[in-house]
Amino acid sequence: MYRFYIFICLLLIAEFSNAQELKARVTVNYSRVGNAVNKSAFQTLQTSLINFLNNRKWTADNYGQNERIECNFLLNLESTDELNVYKASLMIQSARPVYNSSYSSPIISFKDDNIIFKYQEFQQLDFNENRVAGNDPLSSNLTAIFAYYAYMVVAVDAASFSSHGGELFFQKAQNIVNNAPDGNGITGWKSFDGIRNRYWLAENFLNSRYTQMQDFYYNYYRLGMDNLYQEEKSARNNMLTMLQQLDDFNTQNPNTMVIQFFFLGKSNELIKLFSKAAPQDKSKAKEILARLDITNASRYKDELK
Repeated sequence: MYRFYIFICLLLIAEFSNAQELKARVTVNYSRVGNAVNKSAFQTLQTSLINFLNNRKWTADNYGQNERIECNFLLNLESTDELNVYKASLMIQSARPVYNSSYSSPIISFKDDNIIFKYQEFQQLDFNENRVAGNDPLSSNLTAIFAYYAYMVVAVDAASFSSHGGELFFQKAQNIVNNAPDGNGITGWKSFDGIRNRYWLAENFLNSRYTQMQDFYYNYYRLGMDNLYQEEKSARNNMLTMLQQLDDFNTQNPNTMVIQFFFLGKSNELIKLFSKAAPQDKSKAKEILARLDITNASRYKDELK
């Protein structure tokens, strides 16, 4: 009996010390797909994508169960004229826990509209990060995209906990870009595919001119959000200083994707944060946020009076 308990304990230790990085929820919405398709295929796809994200080791690090990154992937499908080929958009969201609180801060809230892929029910979702493109680009494009965003989720999370901690994973995401499937209407992997795509997101995070953005993620969370509970005023002042530095960066590097990427899904958090600031600091924050996050400029002006 004693040996049995030892065996169970060792199994539990192994399980908790080797937990995967992601705690991902995947939803496949097929409401816009025609009735000619067997809808059970999309339930199978959803289960396969959940397993692909959650059962794969994306890093060499050991994550505890409570350290797994909570994230959501919503894949909205549309039919095409080609059998088993679908167009889609993908919404990626992830959150980062804040020290000494039950609050999880939205760290990624991004929508990718440039997805096309081929899938048949029970098709194996293969992925090799060093050889992404296969014989059938449309069949490999879906796993390349999900792997890319898995690395982005891990990278941004790591960047928020340690200085340049996401560097390796941004490089892995860029490696997928470099080896991405091509042809057959596939877009989003090339610089000329647009100014807000997978290519530019990875490029911006690794561009030596924009290294300040990785610093910003670390400082925003470790010097700001994680200190709000113990030293709220000091933490808020730190965050205002960071916003001023980001404003200067934006002046020198206007319209970069990586700045807009940061602010997606952040307006509620930032409004709540600076609504408690001193009047002069609130006014400064309002002006800066309205410049940096143009989509929500009116909200900042109205709610940070």
